[in-house]
Amino acid sequence: MDFSGAFSPDNLKFLMEGFYVTLKVAFISIIFSFIIGGAIGTIRFAEIPILSKILAAVVETIRNLPLLLIILFTYFALPEIGINLSITVSAIVALTIFESAMLAEIVRGGLNSIEKGQMEAARSSGLTYVQALRTVILPQALRRMVPNLVSQFISLLKDTSLAVVIALPELLHHAKIIQAQQQSYVIPIFILIALMYFVVNYALSLIARRLELKTT
Repeated sequence: MDFSGAFSPDNLKFLMEGFYVTLKVAFISIIFSFIIGGAIGTIRFAEIPILSKILAAVVETIRNLPLLLIILFTYFALPEIGINLSITVSAIVALTIFESAMLAEIVRGGLNSIEKGQMEAARSSGLTYVQALRTVILPQALRRMVPNLVSQFISLLKDTSLAVVIALPELLHHAKIIQAQQQSYVIPIFILIALMYFVVNYALSLIARRLELKTT
């Protein structure tokens, strides 16, 4: 095991470049999936005729598919119908699709956890359904959802490594390039990237635990 060679300045810089891509893809995917998943979860909670059932079918279908399949479909299958995406965009789209389905269920569950009497009380005070949902139900539900949302974001960050199959230049992809240069680099490099993932995800886990304590 050649730790000094594996951890040369050039290799460390190369790994950090890959880690930046990992964080960037994860962050963008989190933003889009939170918006889309939040909207879908809210619509399903509101039980809008026909639309809620269609979205329920879409969500259940996506949740029961492997993320790897969605990544491969986005990058290799979409060009067959004229939709050509770059590697980075393909990864973001695939992660957003998958995570939106997961977050939609978290949002719907959070909304359902609020006592029905609160909606009735808000409506009886003169608020419309949308106003009651936006000002009374959603704020309370969001506090309850935060720990689960953070946990799902942690999963998303780890799932970015699956995009290595389409050569996304993220952390694991760069690690494989480095370890291919020298067999003695394998263990040191993978120990380092494991530590990098652990530090970020453990920090997020601590945030989730603290938020969970505040909401109980």
